[in-house]
Amino acid sequence: MAGGSIGPTGVSKERAEEYKGRVTAYVIVACLVAAVGGSLFGYDIGISGGVTSMDEFLKKFFPTVYRNKQHAHENNYCKYNNQGLAAFTSSLYLAGLVSSLVASPITRKYGRRGSIICGGVSFIIGATLDASAVNLVMLILGRIMLGVGIGFGNQAVPLYLSEMAPTHLRGGLNMMFQLATTLGIFTANMINYGTQKLRPSGWRLSLGLAAVPAILMTVGGMLLPETPNSLIERGSEEKGRKVLEKIRGTSDVHAELQDIIDASELAKSIQHPFRNILQRRNRPQLVMAIFMPTFQILTGINSILFYAPVLFQSMGFERNASLYSSALTGAVLASSTFISIATVDKWGRRALLITGGIQMIICQVIVAIILGLKFSSEKELSKTYSVVVVVIICLFVMAFGWSWGPLGWTVPSEIFALETRSAGQSITVAINLFFTFVIGQSFLSLLCAFRFGIFLFFAAWITLMTLFVYLFLPETKGVPIEEMIFLWKKHWFWKNIVNA
Repeated sequence: MAGGSIGPTGVSKERAEEYKGRVTAYVIVACLVAAVGGSLFGYDIGISGGVTSMDEFLKKFFPTVYRNKQHAHENNYCKYNNQGLAAFTSSLYLAGLVSSLVASPITRKYGRRGSIICGGVSFIIGATLDASAVNLVMLILGRIMLGVGIGFGNQAVPLYLSEMAPTHLRGGLNMMFQLATTLGIFTANMINYGTQKLRPSGWRLSLGLAAVPAILMTVGGMLLPETPNSLIERGSEEKGRKVLEKIRGTSDVHAELQDIIDASELAKSIQHPFRNILQRRNRPQLVMAIFMPTFQILTGINSILFYAPVLFQSMGFERNASLYSSALTGAVLASSTFISIATVDKWGRRALLITGGIQMIICQVIVAIILGLKFSSEKELSKTYSVVVVVIICLFVMAFGWSWGPLGWTVPSEIFALETRSAGQSITVAINLFFTFVIGQSFLSLLCAFRFGIFLFFAAWITLMTLFVYLFLPETKGVPIEEMIFLWKKHWFWKNIVNA
């Protein structure tokens, strides 16, 4: 064994400096293929908002909303306030919440690849049902199957990326998931912009094309290697060593392999990881698994991405203009993710989260002021102020794209010990999907009730979460995934809990 005694996590005392290897083409290709799973999540986020603004879709499934949209309404903020329409968007995330918890034991027992494949197959089924839907029941059933795919994919893919990536580049490679998510959103927005001209069934093509990334994810899952961590955890130590040598490009992997073996020995002794995660030494990670995804959604980003066309139409944009504006925000989100990939392992997680939070607060407050002064229940925005609102929303989306967007997934996926990693990721995904469901179901009603105050509501949450990061999140840059426990033992607040 290379260095140090075994600590309470089953991992040798900080021997990261002994890790050998380089970034190989093998690991980059594996991470790229796995990250396609993120595009499923992003495609659905982007496609939902565009489809729900298409007249033909509304006439077929939500005629009441269509009538409100066509006729003068007493309140511009309330044109789309319909719980059935909100349920179309949010039902997927409720199904994803449940399936993410089911995915945890499957991911642990059968490996990360198994869950990736399950997610892809479920998504293919859901896309097929939605594209061929003839009634609301069939449409919602398709959304539920899509949710099952999201639950499995979001549970397994970030874990896969964190375990395959070398320590010094884990942040950047892990963000392949978020990059794929943002590219999925942008692709969906562009598809919506094109298919809305294909009347009366352009919406079917928009929904059905979700099967394309799902097929890529399924086939990729079949071809990918399993992670060394998962192989060793399930008793295949020799296979794990060979995969580790291949992805690191060297046979000198003893130090990293020993850390994984040590962590695996403890993981095998844990029969109830969800119960184990409640122990004091795992308390900081549990708090992060709950609050990071909660705060990520309470930035208000999903309300903009889900309902961008609806939101822009409520402000007076015409149909094509609203879809174009939402496509623009999708492009900004995708491009800004590259900023995070380039800087996360240089500047660290905390700096990006805090500066991104400050920029988002400023943008939300400015939009609220403009809408409060220049937009009312009956009066639409002028062209000049509409352009200003789009620009400010793009700046907000940009800040999210290089901070809380990718890091809301990266940080929780890298902080758990092996014995609680799958359970921790399930909690992260479940919390994320729960609040995604809550915001998706309630945003149209909140917009109607709060009006411009909805942006101040989200700004308050962003202020709170920025303070949370400043006080309670240690920097994880450059720390090996199997040695994260030492961060909490040194932190000014968490050391009092972990060391007790």
